Amino acid sequence: MKNTLGLAIVLLAASACDDAASRIQTTEEGSPTIEEAVGTELVEGTPAFSFDSEFHDFGEITEGTLAEHIFRFTNTGDAPLIISNAQGSCGCTVPDWPRNPIAPGEQGEIKVSFNSSGRQGKNDKQVTLNANTIPNTRVLKITSSVLPNPNKANTAQ
Repeated sequence: MKNTLGLAIVLLAASACDDAASRIQTTEEGSPTIEEAVGTELVEGTPAFSFDSEFHDFGEITEGTLAEHIFRFTNTGDAPLIISNAQGSCGCTVPDWPRNPIAPGEQGEIKVSFNSSGRQGKNDKQVTLNANTIPNTRVLKITSSVLPNPNKANTAQ
């Protein structure tokens, strides 16, 4: 009886796999299209970033300066570009990005603020963008050399 039950389960599982496989349509080459395999339509087109520059050097700045730079870009793709998130590499680097879709051919801006307080010396920071592009991440980079503030009292004695 256990053998008969086991055999029935195996036959049932095999027929279920055959039934599911027969429902997937194939292309002329014999492999299913993504739309057919998933059972949904894909959005046509792909958005794409085209930045004027992905790097900015603030040069020498005095500690305590709030340095800002605007990265300008164009959606050179053929679908609306959506930036879902922008994240600085530390709390001193804060991005402000467009929350609305950028249509193909339209321009957008990402403002990056760098707070140099307590950041003496060479600073290399980045902002990682997440968007509906391929690849889905893009990195903007900033650098600076933060000089000591001469007006700040020297507490180390």
